[in-house]
Amino acid sequence: MRTGKALLSAVLLGIPLAGCDDRIPARIPDGTLRMGLATAPRNLDPRFATDAASERINRLLYRRLVAFDAASRPIPALATWEQPTPARYLFTLGQDGRIFSDGSRLDAEDVKATYASILDPAGASPHRALLSIIQDIRTHGPDRIEFRLAEPDPLFPAYLGIGILPAALIRRDHGFQRAPVGSGPFRFLDWPETGRLRLERRRDRRRLELLLVKDPNVRVMKLLRGEIHLLQNDLAPELLDYLRGRPEVRVRELDGANFSYLGFNLRDPVTGLLPVRRAIAHAIDRRAILRFLFRDGGRLAEAMFPPEHWAGAPGLAGYAHDPARAEALLAAAGFGPQQPLRLVYKTSSDPFRVRLATVIQAQLARVGIRVEVRSYDWGTFYGDIKAGRFQLYSLSWVGIRTPDIFRYVFHSASVPPQGANRGRYRSPRADRLIETARAEQDPERQAEHYRELQALLLEELPYIPLWYEHQVYAYRSEVQGYRLAPDGNYDGLAEVELGSGATERRKVHR
Repeated sequence: MRTGKALLSAVLLGIPLAGCDDRIPARIPDGTLRMGLATAPRNLDPRFATDAASERINRLLYRRLVAFDAASRPIPALATWEQPTPARYLFTLGQDGRIFSDGSRLDAEDVKATYASILDPAGASPHRALLSIIQDIRTHGPDRIEFRLAEPDPLFPAYLGIGILPAALIRRDHGFQRAPVGSGPFRFLDWPETGRLRLERRRDRRRLELLLVKDPNVRVMKLLRGEIHLLQNDLAPELLDYLRGRPEVRVRELDGANFSYLGFNLRDPVTGLLPVRRAIAHAIDRRAILRFLFRDGGRLAEAMFPPEHWAGAPGLAGYAHDPARAEALLAAAGFGPQQPLRLVYKTSSDPFRVRLATVIQAQLARVGIRVEVRSYDWGTFYGDIKAGRFQLYSLSWVGIRTPDIFRYVFHSASVPPQGANRGRYRSPRADRLIETARAEQDPERQAEHYRELQALLLEELPYIPLWYEHQVYAYRSEVQGYRLAPDGNYDGLAEVELGSGATERRKVHR
């Protein structure tokens, strides 16, 4: 029997550093900070954005009522709050972050208009289901907003992490998705093409250019040539090792909180069988993948939330790598040499994700599961997943903070378009736990319900938990002060600086 290392070595391919185009001359001396992206943002309207790139950039453009601490508990951002009754929350706006990029002042009416537009069924916001508990929104002068709920919900402040938009522009049906107007640390300049977005930092007018460079090898070459100043994530470990050996580049890592998983279509006659899902869980050697493919760039996950989250479940024991157990489960489900199990596994066309799928394909082959890997560009792949056109796929949940994610992803009432239960998981027990936890007023009791729910999800496997990948940041030596975040947000761009060399080049250019 081959070891996990041998299996992985069989599919790992060398990645030569490809040449890159010359559309941007090396080391452009204009003082603009340039960041390379693996995927482009799709929507700069926070009411409708769902992809990670858009969410991260929207955090730069818009302010939110609440933020989160290290344990993912809500803390004040634009506003503080009080709870006069169990079903009423009163928010008071502070003074910071209240000037929109068009010069108008953010007030309570803007908050009301933003959330009212999300709740409007005609708008089809993907956040509407989460916020449907809001029964009424009232303003009390320019600085105070009252939310009245249909029922008490102690988690409610944590739902208010959506960027605030100007009410006047909402009424005029302004196209925020391509021309954002917010009160965040950056203002929008232009979006001349899909792969090039220009922003300006408001405190010092430092320009930021976000450039789509799909090929990770080309992103690395652009970093080395000075065409790009920084990269975050989406780089194969061997590329990171290569960068660590270059004197002009620094690499930093941080434990991540984004949850990677294998998802199943439970309406499928094969992946809908629990013994099959458990066989797949036992067949995958997650530790070997983390060690040899990720080069220890992550930690195992047994639930959506990491152990440090206030509702995390650190005591869960996952599925050990056990090929014999996997084969026995498959045999009990009617699969074996005479009737092999065949699956289609969908993934994105990112080279590292394709290699990961190939590793999993090889591990499943050892127990008699024949997997066809199909890779697609991001838009096609994500569209298929949202539409339920899959048997098996791998993805990550990025930036999840509140336990209401369980309702959004696993409640039987959250099948699209009502939520993100894309695998069509239906469990009366899970529904009861979700509803009981949501109604619980005691935070400790609430956390207990969520831990019980996460244990049930591990038992029934609508997802196979994989790992929390590390956050990784590669940057040129002139970049100073960037701060990595466990969820991979780009908030550090609000404080990052370019060193003296870049400053001198900018002054000469002017």
